[in-house]
Amino acid sequence: MPEPLMTEPTNAKSAVSRSAVIGVIVAVIVVLAGAVYAIVALSGVGDVTMSAAGWGAMVLGIVLTLGLGFGLMSLVFISSRRGYDERNDRRG
Repeated sequence: MPEPLMTEPTNAKSAVSRSAVIGVIVAVIVVLAGAVYAIVALSGVGDVTMSAAGWGAMVLGIVLTLGLGFGLMSLVFISSRRGYDERNDRRG
């Protein structure tokens, strides 16, 4: 005689949603704390000016960082689409 199937729902779904809610709440708290810290830190800066060299260094850093990010992400997508990330289970 086959065993009866479980008809009662398990609490796994509610546990996952509960942990997801807790994760979102923690993430929101961290973002808000960072925003408050940034506002407090930047309010004490006052009238500070940046030279042309400073602006150039900042723009160069932003462009190079974005270029590196785009390049690495494109390599990840190319590698995934061409199958380089697939597991090789050929045993001879």
